[in-house]
Amino acid sequence: MRFKTVNYNQNYPYVLCGIFLLFFSCSPKFSEIPLPIEDVKEFSTTGERVLEDKWWMAFEDEQLNTLIDSAMQRNFDLAATWQQFLAAQATVSIETSNLWPQIDAGAQTAENFPLNDFTGGENTQIGLSASYEIDLWGRLRTAVQAEKFRAEANLYDYRAAAISLSAEIATTWYELLAAKKQLQITDDQIQTNQDIIKLMRSRLVGGQIRSVDILRQAQLLESTKEQHIIYSTNLQILENRLAVLLGRQPQESLVFSEHFFPNLPELPATGLSLELVRRRPDLQQSYAVLLSADRDMAAAVRNKYPRISINIDGQLRSNNFANLFENWAYSLAGNILAPIFYGGQLQAEVERAEAIKQQRLFEYGQTTLVAFQEVEDGLVQEVMQKKRTENINRQLELSQKSNKQLRIEFLNGFSPYLDVLIGLNQEQQLRRDYVDAQLRQILMRIRLYRALAGSFDTGRTLED
Repeated sequence: MRFKTVNYNQNYPYVLCGIFLLFFSCSPKFSEIPLPIEDVKEFSTTGERVLEDKWWMAFEDEQLNTLIDSAMQRNFDLAATWQQFLAAQATVSIETSNLWPQIDAGAQTAENFPLNDFTGGENTQIGLSASYEIDLWGRLRTAVQAEKFRAEANLYDYRAAAISLSAEIATTWYELLAAKKQLQITDDQIQTNQDIIKLMRSRLVGGQIRSVDILRQAQLLESTKEQHIIYSTNLQILENRLAVLLGRQPQESLVFSEHFFPNLPELPATGLSLELVRRRPDLQQSYAVLLSADRDMAAAVRNKYPRISINIDGQLRSNNFANLFENWAYSLAGNILAPIFYGGQLQAEVERAEAIKQQRLFEYGQTTLVAFQEVEDGLVQEVMQKKRTENINRQLELSQKSNKQLRIEFLNGFSPYLDVLIGLNQEQQLRRDYVDAQLRQILMRIRLYRALAGSFDTGRTLED
């Protein structure tokens, strides 16, 4: 026995053609959203040197290159951000699946007791069912676009995190070098102060030196030892921080060859302001979030339109397994669901999505202004810190000449030792200040590079 159940009419092919035409004529429209800043100004100054994608290469520091390359693969925070992007990519695939028919298979069998009471019921059946929503207004495709933009935002998040990590490693590395340099300076100053005390004690017997002068010199010695303790502590903390940034345990010892501060190259070319907007991943991330909000709003509008879906069911049924493939049935049905009254819920959702879009637009504008400020601040600080470093260096040279003259006058009995002590203290402090000024100039250059940097290859791909 065969039986068929079919629900369709002869005009069905024409209906499909009409739906096909409407499907493409009502596809979701998309247009770029302009930057909400009028009359974008260019940067106040610029250099000529083109900044590489891997901006830290400008320092020509092989140890720094090795550290950053290692961190790109081993840093856990960066790896977690990459997994966040992969999860967003999977969400896009989930949303895209709604564009395809949903097909399910089912099978069931049952045996009723007592057998004499079961005369014709179906106790074995196998079937397939399929459902498909015709995306007539582009609601589903708009939702897919929104998820794609969110995935792009996560990718830009990862790229921005890579830039931040490289800047943090470079900052920690040169702070560590400065701490080592300060330790060496304080070691030399401790030795100098100890030698002076020995010399003063030998002269105390002859009455050339007062005991209070020795006490003052001893106080300077202890003050220098305190600085040595501070720099030793900073050095250990910086080594621990660097190890963690590299994805290692802080208990592991890091071995570095002798190294010095780099010679800073000329100022980098800042380029046009709008080029920075297209280059910086944090600005690209903010723009992608804005576009996803725009698509969410479009999806909310299309959610108010009717939905058309098609359902197909096919089954094999029989009272026994031997006759299972002799009896089959199928049904084809179309459904239209049109929202009529939801108490204002759908319109409220549109208004909420539109407000979020405006929020993202203003956030995008503010993020762009902050990026412009970072570049301008970096340029100003770079110029001013260079002047300050040169000024401290001149002070140090004058202090050295002054102290040399004071020592000669002191040995000839023309100057009291207090003048020598004050001059020595100032010179030693200026030596430490000069290293700090050099470090600050390097760190300001790092911040300027960070403000201008674009994406670079981290070694991770979607195939990994």
